[in-house]
Amino acid sequence: MTDRPLDLNADLGEEVTDDAALLEVVTSANVACGYHAGSAATMRAVCEGAAARGVSVGAQVSYADRPNFGRVPVDVAYEILREQVAHQVGVLAEIATAAGTAVRYLKPHGALYHRVLDDEEQAAAVLAGSGVLPVLSMPGELLDQAAGSGRRVLLEGFPDRAYDADGRLRPRREPGAVLEDSAAIAARAVELAPGVHSVCVHGDTPGAVAHARAVRSALEAAGWRLEGLAVPPQD
Repeated sequence: MTDRPLDLNADLGEEVTDDAALLEVVTSANVACGYHAGSAATMRAVCEGAAARGVSVGAQVSYADRPNFGRVPVDVAYEILREQVAHQVGVLAEIATAAGTAVRYLKPHGALYHRVLDDEEQAAAVLAGSGVLPVLSMPGELLDQAAGSGRRVLLEGFPDRAYDADGRLRPRREPGAVLEDSAAIAARAVELAPGVHSVCVHGDTPGAVAHARAVRSALEAAGWRLEGLAVPPQD
């Protein structure tokens, strides 16, 4: 077993997967805050389930774009994006507190996730709207700015997605971008684990629960101690 813990996260509250089943497997839940998916009811259900199972809760913030599930880049002014992020985090924080837990970290969703890897202004707006929460993402502008301001940064890997040569995720529209075999996804998770704080299994893909179970089993068999993302740092 390694000395450093590892997290297993999934996107929940999007009303497209079995949240209850995933909460039995993951150690952190990225909760949709209503802008790309979800509602107060789904946020409450996930937070209550997470609190009962000791699963960490993170705010999965997005563009205000439910028709496109937050997967289309949007040009949003700094002040507007900052306030949208603050609103999403604030709503989830209130619901999480009532459920007996707390928002432990921030993770952008979809097009916003990829945009803030390179867009300096939008990355700054996301950080400005999210207080001092630790930030979960891939390497890029968002984590660079967060680290520069003294915030905790958490590196994430995606075993169910293909990567291009530049280290970025292959666009979903391209062949082979989304892995579908649980065994292959689990093996990839073990490969990625040493270089990240958390591995993510997408909750909106077919077979998400089976994939998450396979990943957890493989990681534990490889000696990893699974633990939710939390404050203060534990590595």
